[in-house]
Amino acid sequence: MLHRDKSHRFLKQKVCLQRNLGLGQTTLSGMGIIIGAGIYALMGIGTQYAGNAIWLSFIIGAFIAILTGLSYGELSSMFPRDAEEYDYTKHAFGKKIALMIGLMLILTAVVAVATVALSFAGYLHSVTNIPILLSAIFLVIGVASIDYCGIRQSCEVNIILTIIGVSGLLLIVLAGLKNISFTNLLLMPHGFSGVLRATALVFFAYMGFENVARLTEETKNPRITIPRAIMLSVILSSIVYILVSLAAVSIVPWQQLAASEAPMALVAETLWGSGAFILLALIALFSTAGTALMEIVTASRFVYGMAGEKALPKMFSKIDKKTCTPYRAIELLLILTMVFVFFKNIELVANITTTMLFTTFFMMNLAVIVLRYKEPKMKRMFKVPGSIGKIPIIPLLGSITSLILLYFSIQNIIAAIL
Repeated sequence: MLHRDKSHRFLKQKVCLQRNLGLGQTTLSGMGIIIGAGIYALMGIGTQYAGNAIWLSFIIGAFIAILTGLSYGELSSMFPRDAEEYDYTKHAFGKKIALMIGLMLILTAVVAVATVALSFAGYLHSVTNIPILLSAIFLVIGVASIDYCGIRQSCEVNIILTIIGVSGLLLIVLAGLKNISFTNLLLMPHGFSGVLRATALVFFAYMGFENVARLTEETKNPRITIPRAIMLSVILSSIVYILVSLAAVSIVPWQQLAASEAPMALVAETLWGSGAFILLALIALFSTAGTALMEIVTASRFVYGMAGEKALPKMFSKIDKKTCTPYRAIELLLILTMVFVFFKNIELVANITTTMLFTTFFMMNLAVIVLRYKEPKMKRMFKVPGSIGKIPIIPLLGSITSLILLYFSIQNIIAAIL
């Protein structure tokens, strides 16, 4: 009887997550996570490896993101729940591996929020000289507080921040593309391997499309909406990234971008003077804050979903009655993120994130292949096109490319430590 009562209470809590999000809101939520710290901070570091060919790194990253995004689309149409990667892995490989992947993803989200917070702090420091650690801590507490207020409020704030962030990037694109014809866009100081190392780093800029699937329990018609939102957010963000990277290296020499604490603000200053530096720095603050917000929103839903699957303590499945948010999961992420903020080295923290991310992507692409054999008759509202026999080609390519970038990401971590 006690067991039934507890289950009943959990079901009542689960109902509290309300389906408020349509395709537009879900897509913008994905773009809000994707467009932020990666382009505003890590592009500068990426030019150390790729030089003027940093745009090529973003194209390769877009290709890999689309491959894996299609795999996520099929998986999310099969298992439309918040603990998405955990569910996918559990059905494909069993509970033990699923738990390992789930815990790694929580850690990935925590390190990602810390990376974004450090990016935010770097831009704020360039304008105000406020200590980086203090600013990063302030941002983490701020976005966790907004998440606690509710999913609708979080997404509304995110939409505003996303529009501001994209507007700043488009200003640079419009002003800088006229200079492209005067730039050697294939200048690679470290050859093509340098471009791949840059891809492994700046792929952090694409991180977030997979998190769209974590909004399934708050999205209308998730089996159809979620796969569409994943692909739209990746494609639209990719177009913005490629255009911005082309414009940036056409305006500022790659060596200066690599040495800058606020690379996009430096581009604006070169175009329009010192006042523009401050403006772009402020826009970067809004954009990175939006990324941190949606990272913690989607990560808290993942923790909540794993607790609902009994893979984590039940306390993390608790929902606040007033705000309908998983407050215990939010508190857990807040505490863990603080630990990685103290690393302070944004390049190292970003590479740790992408290393775990590529490992996860390899497993997710592999899960699509395995489930085609294990669950051939299971309903799929979206199915990745193209197969040779029973082997889907796109997930196979996604697995291979994820392993390649995992190798270069590990190389980057070793270089950052040494």
